[in-house]
Amino acid sequence: MSSSTAPSDHGPGEDATGGATDDTTGAPRATDATDTPHGASGDATGDATGGTPGDPCAGPARDLWTVDEHLADILAAVSPLEPIELQLPDAQGCVLVEDVTVPVALPPFDNSSMDGYAVRVADVAGASEEFPAVLTVIGDVVAGAGALPEVGPGQAARIMTGAPLPPGAEAVVPVEWTDGGTGAEAGATGTMRPASTAPEGAAGEVRVHRPAEARAHVRARGSDVKAGELALAAGTVLGPPQIALLAAIGRGSVRVHPRPRVVVLSTGSELAQPGEPLREGQIYDSNSFALAAAARDAGALAYRVGAVADDAESLRAAIEDQLVRADLLVTTGGVSVGAYDVVKEALTADGEVDFRRLAMQPGKPQGFGMIGPDHTPLLALPGNPVSSYVSFELFVRPAIRALMGLGDQPDERRPWLRAAVAGDRVLSSPAGRRQFLRGTYDAGAGTVTPVGGAGSHLIAALAHADALLVVPEEVTEVKPGTELEVVLLG
Repeated sequence: MSSSTAPSDHGPGEDATGGATDDTTGAPRATDATDTPHGASGDATGDATGGTPGDPCAGPARDLWTVDEHLADILAAVSPLEPIELQLPDAQGCVLVEDVTVPVALPPFDNSSMDGYAVRVADVAGASEEFPAVLTVIGDVVAGAGALPEVGPGQAARIMTGAPLPPGAEAVVPVEWTDGGTGAEAGATGTMRPASTAPEGAAGEVRVHRPAEARAHVRARGSDVKAGELALAAGTVLGPPQIALLAAIGRGSVRVHPRPRVVVLSTGSELAQPGEPLREGQIYDSNSFALAAAARDAGALAYRVGAVADDAESLRAAIEDQLVRADLLVTTGGVSVGAYDVVKEALTADGEVDFRRLAMQPGKPQGFGMIGPDHTPLLALPGNPVSSYVSFELFVRPAIRALMGLGDQPDERRPWLRAAVAGDRVLSSPAGRRQFLRGTYDAGAGTVTPVGGAGSHLIAALAHADALLVVPEEVTEVKPGTELEVVLLG
C-alpha cells in the first residue's frame, strides 16, 4: 500500500487530515483485554523476562520496562524541532524561541477611554446639574484622526473612544455627564447627536453637568506596556491573547518551534471505515480517529493515513512514503507476538525500533525507535482502543510537547492530582503492573469514580471518562475511599 504525501513545510493548512486519500485511515484493532491483536496471547502470557520463546522478533530477554523508564527513553531521544519564522496566523499553538520586546509604547499616544468631550479641567470646575458649564464645541476627534483641533479656554472637542487626546485638553467628560451637545436645558443624555446633524459638522455648544479631574477617562501613553519592555518570553505558547499582543506591538511574524507533524498509521486487514458496510470479520476503524484527535489536542498537526493490510512489505512502503511529512510517526496494532503482528516484523529487522514489554495494564507491548534518514521518532502502540489511547497519553503526548520545545515544562503532560476512589466495590489490580483505569473526576468532592471495567477493548467506557486512575505496581486491591493519583484528561 502507498498513500499520498504532502509538502513537508509547516505552513498553513497542515492541520487538515490530508485530503480524501489521507483521511481513509485504519485504526488499531479492537480485540481482547490482553492488548494482543488477532487473539495472540502476548500480554496474557508475557513473563518477567519480556521475551517469548519462539518469537523471532522478541529480541534479547530482559526485565519488564517500567512506565517511567520507557518515557525517559523516549524523551532522551526527542529534541525540539528546529526554529522557523512564521507569520502570526500560522504561529498559533507554537512556542516562542526568543524574547519579544516592545518596539513602541502601547498605547502609542494618550487616548480617550469614553465617548464624550475633551475639556480643560478649569472650564468644568464646579459644574452641576443646576449650573452646568457651557462650552463651545470646536470639532470632532475620531480614532485614526490626523490633524487635531486645539482646545482653548471655554472650548471642548467631541471625542470618540480610542481617539487621541487633542492638544490643550486635560480630561474627558463622558457624554452621560453632558446634554450630548443638543443645547437642551433638560440635563444629561446618554447619546451624542449624530455628526451629520450637528450644526456645521460638530460646532455648537455642550452643557457639562459634572466636574472632571485631570487625566479623567484618559488612557496614558505606555499604560499597557512601555517601549523596551518584555512583551513575551521565550518558551511562551502562542494562544489568542499572545497573538493579539504581538499584532498590537506591530510584529507580523515570530521565530518559533513549529507544531510537530504527527502521522498516525494503523494496521489491520479487518478494518473498515465508518460509513462503510461491514463485511464478515471486520470492525470499524476507531483508534486512528482517536489518536489523530489526541495529537491535535496536544498541539500537533495530525495526519491519518489509510489502513495498511497485514503485510510487512506494504507497511514498510507506507512508512517510507510518510516520512517526508512526519516529525513523529505513531503506529497502532501489530506489536505483540501474533503471527500477523506486522509492525514488529516490518520494523525489527533493521534494528531501528525496539519492541519491549512494559509493567503496565493496559498497554504492555510497546515499541520505540528512530527511523529513516532524518531519524524520525516512531512510537508503536498496541492495538486495543483503550491500550492505544492510554499509551498516547503516557508516551506520545509528552513526545509531542518535547518536539514543541515544552519538554522541560510542567505542562508536558496532563495534570496529575490525588483523589479518593468513590463507589462501593473493591478494585483489583495485577501485582507488578501499574494499572490505568478509566474514571470520572468530581472536583467539588475530590473523588474519582471508576467507569467500566479493566478490559482494554471497552471504548464506550473510555468515551464517558475524563480521568485515569493510577494504581501503583505494588497495589493489588483498591478499596473505596483509597486515595490514588489521577490523570485529568479534560
